[in-house]
Amino acid sequence: MKKEKTSDFLFICWAGMAALLSYALVYALRKPFTAATFDGLDFLGMDYKTATSIIQIAGYVLSKFLGIKWISELKRENRLRFIIASVSVAELSLLAFALLPVPFNVCALFFNGLSLGCMWGVIFSFIEGRRVTGILASIMGISIAFSSGLAKSIGLYLMNDLGIDCFWMPAIIGAFAFVLIILLALVLNHLPAPTAEDVRCCSERVPMDSRQRKHIFIRFAPLLLMLFVANLFITIIRDVKEDFLVNIVDTSQFSAWAISGIDGIVTLIILTLFIFVSLIRNHQQVLYTLLWMVIGGTSLLVGISYYYEQLHLSPLVWMFLQSLGIYIAFLSFQTLFFERFVACFNIKGNVGFFIIAIDFVGYLGTVGVLVFKEAFVTHLNWLEFYNTMVITLGTACIFLFMGSILYFMLRNRARQALKEETTEEFGGTRLSGANF
Repeated sequence: MKKEKTSDFLFICWAGMAALLSYALVYALRKPFTAATFDGLDFLGMDYKTATSIIQIAGYVLSKFLGIKWISELKRENRLRFIIASVSVAELSLLAFALLPVPFNVCALFFNGLSLGCMWGVIFSFIEGRRVTGILASIMGISIAFSSGLAKSIGLYLMNDLGIDCFWMPAIIGAFAFVLIILLALVLNHLPAPTAEDVRCCSERVPMDSRQRKHIFIRFAPLLLMLFVANLFITIIRDVKEDFLVNIVDTSQFSAWAISGIDGIVTLIILTLFIFVSLIRNHQQVLYTLLWMVIGGTSLLVGISYYYEQLHLSPLVWMFLQSLGIYIAFLSFQTLFFERFVACFNIKGNVGFFIIAIDFVGYLGTVGVLVFKEAFVTHLNWLEFYNTMVITLGTACIFLFMGSILYFMLRNRARQALKEETTEEFGGTRLSGANF
C-alpha cells in the first residue's frame, strides 16, 4: 500500500507538472499581444486592439468547432504530431504578425487562434481516466489562472523595460515557448496508459464517433444546455477581463509583475480548493460541490460590479477579487466537473468532447460581445462596459447553475424511485449502477 502511494505521488509530480507547464506555455504563444494597447491604431474603422482579440478568437472558435470531432476521435498515437503541428503554426503566425504591414498584420492572429484551440483537449487526453486525474486536472487547470497574467507581465516587461516593439514582443516570447512545449510533449507522450484499476474507478476513455456524441447530448440535453449557456457567459466575462485588463485598469500605477503576482496567489488558493475536492471519492458529491463553488465565484463577481462605486477598491484588490471569482467558476468546468461527470454516469467516451464543445460555445459568445461593444456601445468606457456585462451575465449564470443543481436532484430522486421499484419487483435484489 505504501509503495502504491509513493508510485502515485511520483506519477502526479511527473504528469501534473508536464501538463501544467505545457498549457502554461500555450498561453505564451497565445496571450502576449494582450499586454499592448496599440493606441492610435485602427483596422477597417475598428479599434485595433479590439480587432486583434476578435480575429484571434474567431480562429480559436473555428478550431473549437473542428475540435468537437478531432479531439473526441483523436487516437493516442497521433497526439504528439498534433501538438507539434499546432505550436509550429502558432509561432509562424506570430512571426507574420511582426513582419506584415500594419494594420493588416492582424489577420495573422486568426491562424494563431486556429492552431491553438484544441491544445487543452489534447493535453488533457494524456491525463484523463485515472484514479488521480482529479489532482492532475487541478494542477493542469491552475495554469489558466496564472498563465495569462504571466504572459502579460512578461510582455509589459519586454516593451517597457527592454524597449521591444509591441509587434515583435509576441513572437519573441512564443519562440521560447515553442521549443519548451515540444520537449514537454515528448514527456507527456511517454506517460503510461491508464491501468486496469484506473479503468474500473473512472470508466474507460475511448474515441467517440458522431453517433455516440449525439446520443450523449440527447441523453443529458437539459443539463448540458444549461451548463453550455452558463459557461458561455463565464467565458465572455473571463475573456473581456483578460484581453482588455490594460484598458480597464491603469497598469502604469504598479509594476509589470504585479499582475502575475496576483494571479499566482489566486492560483494557490484555487489549487488548494481543488485538491480538497479531488480527494472526495463520491462523484455525485463532487458535482454538487463544484456547482456550489461556481455559484459562489459568480456571486462574488456580480457583487463587486454592482457595488463598485461604494466599495472604492484599489486596482490591485479589484484584480485579485476578479481573478478569484472568475477562475473558481471557469476552472471548475475546465478541470474537475466533466471528468467526474463522465465517471459518475459511466459514459463510454472522453472529457475532450465536453470541454471542446463548451469552449466553442463560450468563445463564439466572446466574439459576439466584442463586436456588439464596438458597434453599439462605443460611448461606454471599458470599466463601465465590464461592470454592466458582469451584472447581467453573472446573474443569469447563477440561475442556470441553480437549475443544474435542481436537475441533478430530480434525476437522483427519479433514479432512487426506480431502484426501489426494481428492488420490490426482484424480491429485494438491488441493481448496481452509476451514482445518479
